Amino acid sequence: MQSEPMSPEAFHQALLAKGAYYHIHHPFHVALYEGRATREQIQGWVANRFYYQVSIPVKDAAILANCPDRETRQEWIQRIVDHDGEPGTEGGIEAWLRLGEAVGLAREVLLSQALVLPGVRFAVDAYVNFARRASWQEAASSSLTELFAPQIHQSRLNSWPTHYPWIDMTAYDYFRKRLREARRDVEHGLRITLAHYRTWEAQQRMLEILQFKLDVLWSMLDSMSMAYELDRPPYHTVTDEAVWHRGIAL
Repeated sequence: MQSEPMSPEAFHQALLAKGAYYHIHHPFHVALYEGRATREQIQGWVANRFYYQVSIPVKDAAILANCPDRETRQEWIQRIVDHDGEPGTEGGIEAWLRLGEAVGLAREVLLSQALVLPGVRFAVDAYVNFARRASWQEAASSSLTELFAPQIHQSRLNSWPTHYPWIDMTAYDYFRKRLREARRDVEHGLRITLAHYRTWEAQQRMLEILQFKLDVLWSMLDSMSMAYELDRPPYHTVTDEAVWHRGIAL
């Protein structure tokens, strides 16, 4: 059994290798990228990803609540501002609402979360609950799927305008914005991760945490694929109605 920790360089490379399981490789995302998605599938993706978007600042607030380090909080709080915006300014959530409108979804429908599939809700809630319970370092490092995020944002900017000309170009502001923010966030998250996980066991723990976050993202697309590609939404064998719960506290 290996006991010597990986060097920072080798640990970084091990983290990057997890990119093989990033949801950019999921068939549902590949169909979006290649222009094979229908209008309804795009709408389903936008509506369900909205639940993830509005949960990100909640996750980040949980990290801040558990973090006693002032300098870390000073940097991390920017992530909440990025999504929520400052008073009088637009954040990422507002930009996502405009994306929803551009693909034909009423703002009220997105805000109601009526289209959020239970599998998506369970996956996202698991991520937020992990951030609440874990140490702030573990919760912070779980965000390192951002290592791979610039590629997925760029892929949408490169392909969607060509394949889906019916979507207004201004709808892509969210992806342009996140290209800049994700690179900044990666640098901060890596600093925390490389400083905290110094033993072999701790490094393996971190690789498991990153895999958990990859599981969350992949499972979200599994749910969307079942509902919008295979026409097997929840309870499809017993009803055509969307009878699943709407996030009422249970």
